[in-house]
Amino acid sequence: MNQRLSLGMALIPDYPGAATIQPEQIMVNLLWVAALLAFVFACRSAIPVQDSREAPPASSGSANTNAETQVVDTPPADVSHGEARIGGPNALPAPVEARLPPIEPGRLRSIRFEVSHRTIDIAPGVTYAAWTFDGRIPGPALHIRQGDTVAFTLVNRTNMPHSMDFHAAEIAPSKYYVNVLPGDSLHYRFVARVPGAFMYHCGTAPTAMHIANGMYGALIVDPVTPRPRAKEFVLVQSEFYLSPKADASGAKSLDWSKLLGLVPDHIVFNGRADQYATHPLDVTPKELLRLYVVNAGPNRISSFHVVGGIFERVFQDGSQANPLIGVQTVNVPVGGGSIFELRLREPGDYPFVTHAFADATKGAVGVLRALPAR
Repeated sequence: MNQRLSLGMALIPDYPGAATIQPEQIMVNLLWVAALLAFVFACRSAIPVQDSREAPPASSGSANTNAETQVVDTPPADVSHGEARIGGPNALPAPVEARLPPIEPGRLRSIRFEVSHRTIDIAPGVTYAAWTFDGRIPGPALHIRQGDTVAFTLVNRTNMPHSMDFHAAEIAPSKYYVNVLPGDSLHYRFVARVPGAFMYHCGTAPTAMHIANGMYGALIVDPVTPRPRAKEFVLVQSEFYLSPKADASGAKSLDWSKLLGLVPDHIVFNGRADQYATHPLDVTPKELLRLYVVNAGPNRISSFHVVGGIFERVFQDGSQANPLIGVQTVNVPVGGGSIFELRLREPGDYPFVTHAFADATKGAVGVLRALPAR
């Protein structure tokens, strides 16, 4: 049996006795095909084409489903990279304090957290049914020295198991990162041997659910030799995945399918969208700034960048060895933390963002306001 190539896609068998098509018939067939194509083209040209720049109408009952609605709700600021409204000169302090707390005296740090379920504001007009350490998102920022002993107690005031995982600790998870049942408590100790910017979080399965619901925070460990004097801030980036419907109190809760699909509604610094844009962080030109950036995730990398500034040094993942010098943007992985040092050279507003701008548009943006010293 012979074979021949037809239409450039497959070999068609040439069966014995198959009818032979004459050249005249081929010509007639080609003329019919040409006429049909001309008719189809004429019909399509008569149909109006929608301008690709025009946003499609929003479906009924949906909120913020297209770019036009987003722009109306959150107009950009009149500054480069102004992904959110920027507060004026009389802006009040942000709802969540970003300054690094001072180290308490002594070498034994007694830390006690109570786990509770609370309704938390996470964006203007948006409340969330959260799982918290000490009733806040993120949990309290902790500040200790290298070599300090941490005596930690976790008390579970909720109706489900929770736990605690300190990334700064070098201890056996099977002994200490165990579930604490409702109404129970857990106590353990560890020595912070390594300096850096560390995450802590609930590790109860599914861990992504507990983190996404708000159970995370930052632990800053200073090295034995103190770092140069600076104004210091702690920024914990994280995400919220909101359910379509609110509960009876109006609070949203976790949408598990959105979390697994990596589609957050809000990406925030220190638990609230845009809070350090509407409430800028005041600094002084040319003073050394040190930003401890911890990425709680649970899914998105933070590409941290300060607009109008260049980092003098970046200690990736908090490591003291071989800092990056003179860099513009550095990724902070999920579960990691890095230390950024810079100076702002003149007065003005300097946005800080994750440079993945889809994420900045969802709330991961703030402003350092450099004001002349009074």
